[in-house]
Amino acid sequence: MIWFLETLSFLLAWGYTFLFFRIINTFLTLRGNWFIKVLAFLVCGYLADCIIYSNDLESILGAMVSFFAYVLIFYRGTLMEKVSVLLVFYPALIAINYLMLDIGGRLFFSVKRANYEEMLQSPKLTLISTAIHTISLLLRFLFWVGAWLILRKFLSKVASRLNIRMWLIVDMLMLASFVAIFTIIYFMPEDTAIVYPICLASIFSSFGCMYLASYICESMQTAYHVQELEMQQGYYKDRIRDEERVRSIYHDMKNHLLLLQAQVGNGQEVRDSIQELTDQIQEYENYHRTGNEFLDIVIRDKSKIAQEKKIDFNAVISFESGSFLEPLDISTIFGNALDNAIEASEKLPEDKRLITVKAERVRDMLLIMIENNVLSGTAAGSETTKTDRFIHGFGLPNIKNAVGKYGGQCSIKSEDGKFTLKIIVPIP
Repeated sequence: MIWFLETLSFLLAWGYTFLFFRIINTFLTLRGNWFIKVLAFLVCGYLADCIIYSNDLESILGAMVSFFAYVLIFYRGTLMEKVSVLLVFYPALIAINYLMLDIGGRLFFSVKRANYEEMLQSPKLTLISTAIHTISLLLRFLFWVGAWLILRKFLSKVASRLNIRMWLIVDMLMLASFVAIFTIIYFMPEDTAIVYPICLASIFSSFGCMYLASYICESMQTAYHVQELEMQQGYYKDRIRDEERVRSIYHDMKNHLLLLQAQVGNGQEVRDSIQELTDQIQEYENYHRTGNEFLDIVIRDKSKIAQEKKIDFNAVISFESGSFLEPLDISTIFGNALDNAIEASEKLPEDKRLITVKAERVRDMLLIMIENNVLSGTAAGSETTKTDRFIHGFGLPNIKNAVGKYGGQCSIKSEDGKFTLKIIVPIP
C-alpha cells in the first residue's frame, strides 16, 4: 500500500510540475534545443516542489532567487517580462506549497500525536503520513489544473500584447501580493491560521492581476481599432465623393483629349503630353465596380497599393447582395484581409506575387475568397511580424468578429505556398 501511494505521489508531483511548466511556457518562450528544454523541465520539477517553512528566510529567499535565475537562464523575453513572471507565479508557488505542507503536517499530528522518531518506527504511522502527503500532492495538482484552465485563455495574449508602460502597471499591482506573501510567511504570527487567508488572497490577487491586465489590454486594443476603423470609414466616404466627381468628368475629358490630339497635327511634343494625360486617367476604364460603392473604394485603394508593390492583383467581385453589411464591417473584412495578403506578398519574389479576390452570391449565401501566395512553411493564422504587437496582429480575429455578427463563418488554409481565406455569410 505504501508503495502504491509513493508511486501515486511521484506521478502527481510530476503532473503538477508539467502543468506549472506549461503555464510558464505559455507566458514566455523556451530557449535552445530539445536537450535544454528537457533540462528546463527537470529543473522546474525541483522548483515546483520547493519546501517552504515559516520563519525560514533561507527557504523563502532561496526559492525566489532560484525561480528568477531559472527564468533568466531558460527563457527568452525582455527583463520586464521575466520580472513579471516572478511577481505573478512566485507568490502562488510558495503560497500553495506552504499551505499544503503546513495543513498536511497539522492534519497528521492532530490524528496521531507522535513525533518524527515514533513515526519512523511505526509502519501504521508511516502509512498515514504517506497517505496525507499523497492527498496534499493531489490537491496541489488540482490547483494547478484549475490555474491552467483559467490562465491559458489570456496568458499568451497578455505576454504578446503588453508594452513596457503597461508591464510597469501590472508589476506594481502584483507587487502587493508578492510582498505580502513573503512577509507573512517569514514573520509568522503565533496563530498561523491567520496566514491561510492571506496565502489564498495572494494567489487570487496574482492571477486576478493577470486577468485584469488581459482585460485592459483587450479593451484598449479594441477601442484603438474601432477608432482606427471609424477614421478609415470617414476616409472612404470622402474618397467615394471624390470618385463620383472624377467619374462625372472622365468621359468628357477623354473626348476633349481625343479632339485636341486630332487638331494638333504633327505636333509631337503636344501629342506626347496629351498621351501622358490619357494614360493618367486610363485607370478609370479598368475601375473595379463591385456593386457596392464603399467596397469599390476599398478594392481600388488596395489594388493601387498592390500595383505599387508589383503584385499581380485580380478581383472578380459581384457584391450587390452584400448591401446588408455595414461599411465598417466591409472595411474590416476586405481591408484587413488584403493588408495581410499584401504584407505576405512583399516577402516573395516579384514573379510569385499574386492576390486573387472573389465574391459572389450563391443562393442565400454570400461567398468571399481571398488567395495569395506565401512563403513555404507559413502557418495559417500566424501572428503579425510587425514590431508593434500591441496595435497589429488583429487582422484575422477582427475579420472573424465582423463575420460572426451576421452569423457567418471563416476558414483559413495555408498549403503548397498558397494562403486561402474563405468567408461564408448568410444573406438576410
